Amino acid sequence: MAKQSKRFREAQALVQDGKFYTAEEAVALVKQTATAKFDETIELHVRLGVDPKYADQQVRGAIVLPNGIGKTKRVLAFVTGEKVAEAQAAGADYVGSDDLVAKIQGGWFDFDVAVATPDMMRIIGRLGKLLGPRGLMPNPKLGTVTPDIAKAIAEQKAGKVEYRTDKQGNIHCPIGKKTFEDDKLKENYQTLIDTLIRVKPAAAKGQYIRSITLAASMGPGVPIQL
Repeated sequence: MAKQSKRFREAQALVQDGKFYTAEEAVALVKQTATAKFDETIELHVRLGVDPKYADQQVRGAIVLPNGIGKTKRVLAFVTGEKVAEAQAAGADYVGSDDLVAKIQGGWFDFDVAVATPDMMRIIGRLGKLLGPRGLMPNPKLGTVTPDIAKAIAEQKAGKVEYRTDKQGNIHCPIGKKTFEDDKLKENYQTLIDTLIRVKPAAAKGQYIRSITLAASMGPGVPIQL
């Protein structure tokens, strides 16, 4: 087990053992524990009462948080024809088709999210083994494969985030930065929690939300009361 730094131990000492905090208290405390020299990301971790090995219990989707996440995403758009100008006007950082496919096959992944029009999936399919493991493969369920490419790009630039259960049924998702105002972090937090509740799988049995923890990227977890 890695040795904890003095900075981390001091931050952890601020979190009262055995206490569960309100969302407002947790936001304030997490910002207090974010003592790194950069603007730390504030992350939400939710343990769900689902078994992701069953398709009907997987939780996955994407949402535009009301206050963004404090990061400008580099958006790649797979498009052709008139959609090229549309994607460029919407603010895509990289626009193309076969040329981008070849570039990615050569080992280039200098982008944060990829969007595409449905007709492009025929050529993007060959990138599945490269983009899939990195979470970069365009997906209709996430709104990244759509005829309305301008809307998809605008949503990504506005701070759209993906949420999905890992193998243990946990959700890990950024909700902003340390420099965000408390009320903006709280609003992003509540929006994501409300969304997870709304998309609860019908097959999920028993208690659905098992635990909620808020943490800065370099700080200790702060448990939130259910």
